[in-house]
Amino acid sequence: MPPSPLPVDRDRDHERDRDRAARPPDADPGAALDDTDLSAARAALAQGRWQSARSLLAHTGDDWDRRGHRVAVLALEPYAAAWAHEWLLAEPGSADAAVLLALAQVRRALRGKEDPDRARAACRDAAGRTPADPTPWLGLLMLERDGSSDAVRIFEEIRARHRDHHHAHHLMVALLAERRAAAGPDPLHEVYDFAAWAAEQAPADSPLAILPIVAHAERYRALASHGLAPADPATAAHWRDHRARDVMKAAFDWWLEWEHDGHPRRLVDLNFLAHAKVCEGRPAEAAPLFHRIGDHVTPAPWSYPDRDPYTAFRAAREGALGGARPPEHAGRSAREVMTEF
Repeated sequence: MPPSPLPVDRDRDHERDRDRAARPPDADPGAALDDTDLSAARAALAQGRWQSARSLLAHTGDDWDRRGHRVAVLALEPYAAAWAHEWLLAEPGSADAAVLLALAQVRRALRGKEDPDRARAACRDAAGRTPADPTPWLGLLMLERDGSSDAVRIFEEIRARHRDHHHAHHLMVALLAERRAAAGPDPLHEVYDFAAWAAEQAPADSPLAILPIVAHAERYRALASHGLAPADPATAAHWRDHRARDVMKAAFDWWLEWEHDGHPRRLVDLNFLAHAKVCEGRPAEAAPLFHRIGDHVTPAPWSYPDRDPYTAFRAAREGALGGARPPEHAGRSAREVMTEF
């Protein structure tokens, strides 16, 4: 059993209250997106009631994309590691508790509050308890800082367990986008090839069809962070070259044809696609996407390269919709919404 990630003492309640008052940047309260069961379990976990997380993960089963999303969001709670440890003490054989503990320690490591090697050890322990589950490997990939051979090896472990793992593909694109960023724009950069390959390998109805858009956004972020692209993405030629136009048209056409409500992270894709359409200067095409997104803004890519994501999202949405957000669009298909624009 892994050691306790946090000291348990009489000051813990005070520290927990302080952390809630100054939540870390990645503790996004909207990270659950439209998963109401996940939101409820996260709220319960924040109060130390880990039984709701236990029930949620038990019912999630081997829906790997949904499981990865749910564990990653639960792990955002500042004291998720402590509560997962208590759960593991109560149920030493629980693979779910071990996986949640592992990703919670990963989140702590990313915030500078945990030794990354200790978080990696927790992920390996969880992987040993549940060999078929890609989620512990997802935690290991979160700890990688670039698209090194180690990152590629971890990514392949995830693909071996779930070939079309959504979150893992997004992480790998973000890592690859960092390669040679200081060298400037490169239309032949490997991140574009990787995203195109992954989209082609996926089934026709897979949301990985949006991955080339994600690659374009992540490469923009990497270039802008080196001062090699404008800080305002809407003014960057990066979004208007021949490759960008082809990628955005293909992704938008896919959304019109295949969009469905079943994938737990589809709103992440819609945020990337709406952002791309705004940057491309096509507000009429962005408008139906904003209707589908509603208030489920995701920090990426609206924060790129160094912006407040909520301010950027609201400004882009108002520019596309004129401030109107009719609620009647929320349950309608992409084609039904698009016919009104």
